[in-house]
Amino acid sequence: MRFLLTPVGSSGDVHPFIGIGRELLARGHEVILFSAEPHRQVVEQSGIEFAATASIEQYQAATLNPDLWHPSRGFKTVLELVIPMLEPTRLGLEAHYQAGRTILVGHPLGFATRVFEEQTGAPAASIHLAPSSLRSAYKVPALPPGVDISGLPLWVKRTLWALIDRAGIDPQITPALNRWRGTLGLQPVHRVFKDWVNSPRLVIGLFPEWFGARQPDWPGQFQYASFPLWDDPGIAPLDAELAAFLEAGSPPVVVFPGSANRHAARFFAAAAIALQRLKRRGLFLTGYPEQLPPGLPDSILHRAYAPFSAVLPRSAALVHHGGVGTMAQGFAAGVPHLIMPMAFDQPDNALRATRLGTARWLTPKRFTPERVTAALEDLLDDPAVARAATEHRDRLRPVSGIRMACDLLERVL
Repeated sequence: MRFLLTPVGSSGDVHPFIGIGRELLARGHEVILFSAEPHRQVVEQSGIEFAATASIEQYQAATLNPDLWHPSRGFKTVLELVIPMLEPTRLGLEAHYQAGRTILVGHPLGFATRVFEEQTGAPAASIHLAPSSLRSAYKVPALPPGVDISGLPLWVKRTLWALIDRAGIDPQITPALNRWRGTLGLQPVHRVFKDWVNSPRLVIGLFPEWFGARQPDWPGQFQYASFPLWDDPGIAPLDAELAAFLEAGSPPVVVFPGSANRHAARFFAAAAIALQRLKRRGLFLTGYPEQLPPGLPDSILHRAYAPFSAVLPRSAALVHHGGVGTMAQGFAAGVPHLIMPMAFDQPDNALRATRLGTARWLTPKRFTPERVTAALEDLLDDPAVARAATEHRDRLRPVSGIRMACDLLERVL
């Protein structure tokens, strides 16, 4: 079979699809992954054929926009990148599609994949990386900065979703989406994130049920896999200096604001001061070193990238933005989390991890050296946090989310 994978977003969105693609290749299938040009190298190093849907310039324009991490304007920024990708992605799918032996595997923002599925009737599956991308009026995803309105009456929540769709989301996406659909002879769609984004054949959650319990109004075709946990250390092995740093002293605190975050100067500054006050070592990860504070001490090492699967098991804690891929690696390593959620799935993930006993979270405004110091000290000294982190690590050890997802995908036909 031929699988056409269409992730949309940063490395945290693309890596799970790479993991799935590698497993499908190992099972004897053909795999082509469609994504933005900056992801080409890691995809091709993984042995997967790559097809570009957006240029380096388009991707950089999105990451340079400070609104990308705004609680409400971030979604609009992402859509401004997605909309120009619609027709190029559809044409790419059309060029690689072989009727009767092709399966589409799409991301919730992969609108072109859904449209191509409608046009051709091709078998397809939708992949959700986090519970918050599955619409529910029962357990409502936490709103920024971490507000849970799930306790409101059901009719109130349904009304709120309708208002959000009609006044907030639809005006940002449906005019362009429906104009494009019209050129293809397709009828308009509305409230696109309520039902339309999901393939009617199969919806896969790349998270375990203990992280996101099934809701009564989730799609009937929904199936669980588990966290994918792909960051193959063979693609970017630890260099000698980093390996020596990890061995040289006490386990460091890993600090990571997200692979596409170019506006994390305050985040790193607060973390650096807190680590020095606590006399803790640190590993700062960012591909944009200009946002690091000047004159980092020898106790803090910077790297553009390091595979979490190699460094987190040798770390004391993980300070991050709340992306589900980063959080999953923290669960797998059994380390506590300090989270600064900003937008997208991050507030909901932060709230879930806190309720599971492994995390604390601070809003960006409250992410100050004093509060970071206190929160880290609390996390690192609390035996209940250590027990919860170990429990969830052990729950993940016998499970392969990638293999579970591929088993489901092979049954799509």
